[in-house]
Formats: sequence, C-alpha cells, structure tokens
Amino acid sequence: MALSITPSSHILFIGDSITDCGRSVNPDSLGNGYVAKVAGRLKQLYPKLRITNRGISGNTSVDLVARWKKDCLDLKPSVVSILIGINDTWRRYDQGSAIDITAFEENYRSILDRTVAGLKRVSLILCEPFLLPFTDEQKLWHFDLDPKRRLVRGLADEYGAVFVPLQEAFQKTAATRSAADLAEDGVHPTKAGHILIAETWLKAVGGETEWAWTGNSSFFLEM
Repeated sequence: MALSITPSSHILFIGDSITDCGRSVNPDSLGNGYVAKVAGRLKQLYPKLRITNRGISGNTSVDLVARWKKDCLDLKPSVVSILIGINDTWRRYDQGSAIDITAFEENYRSILDRTVAGLKRVSLILCEPFLLPFTDEQKLWHFDLDPKRRLVRGLADEYGAVFVPLQEAFQKTAATRSAADLAEDGVHPTKAGHILIAETWLKAVGGETEWAWTGNSSFFLEM
C-alpha cells in the first residue's frame, strides 16, 4: 500500500531508541538515524515538508500510550510512522517485566484508535520491530517478538496502514554481510542499519511514486 505525501504534509516519527537516535539530546532535532535520512530524501522534493521526531530511548508500547496525546495527537500530524515493540520483548529477558502479546495488542490498538478518532484523514505507517540475534540467549527472544511482529502486520492490514517489513530487510541483508555491520547488539542499528531502515521505509511508503527509493545507498552515505 502506498500513501500520498504532499509538500504540506506533517510526518511524525515516534517510537523508541531506534527512532530517537540522538534526538533526545536536542528535542527539536531529527536525531542522526533513519528519520534524518528519510527527511533528507523527502526534502529534496518537498523543501517545506514538516517532519517531527518523537522517539524516546527505552520506550515500550506502555510508554507510547502514556504520552500519545502530548507527543502525537497535540502535534496534529497528517502522517504518523510508528516503530515500537523490541523493548516490549527485551524487558521480559533483562528485567523479567513481561508485556505479553495480549497487552501489546491492547496498547497498540489504543494508540491507533485514538489516532484515527482524533486526527481526521491521518495516514498510518507501521514499522515492524526486528531483531538480529548475537547470542544463543538472544535467539530465544524471537519466541516473544515474532507474535508481536505478526500482530503489527495484521494491524496494518486492518487499519489500512502502510507496513514496513524491517525484519525481512535485515535478515535478507545480513545473509550477505555481518549482522554486526547492521545492528551492533542485535537491536540498535549501525549507520548501515539506519540506511537500510530508511531505504525500506521509502520503498514501502512510496510504492510507485517518483520518490520511492529504488537507487543505491550513495545518497544516504553522503549525509
């Protein structure tokens, strides 16, 4: 599914540390990750396009529910891009604080329902949480994460959102290069990982439009 981004669109990116990527140091910045790279590509075409980053490191779906009014609805974006879920899994294994699939679905549906009700004609983009395991222990995380990934895909279909298949993109790319080149700890992307997210986002969101990403990474490497 493709959506229309126009010169007057306001795109909000929201999620955890992968979206944050240094944004919290300067709250009004775009950070130095995939959000900035997507913005650089789109603003070549639409210089006045408004883009906002509201990623916060460590966030889970619980945190998004709590701050959704302030960091989404009150900003009145026309396009909302969400990447959340890996910390919902991670907290189970490092803190014993489980956010199971039922709670994750309730939280995700809550923010989607509030968005659709509160922002008329809003477009939704749901980015798939992903993992490139570094250790045998981390491989077990897929037991918890995979149902959440499938849920996000299903919610994208149900709510008419664009789905960005990040797990597939990372796994496919990792087959030809070291996983450490893409995600330094299996979760947090390197520069190459953020480039991959940006490329995958642009391809999924752009569809067949003139700005869909179909080239190589040279543009992002120059940023």
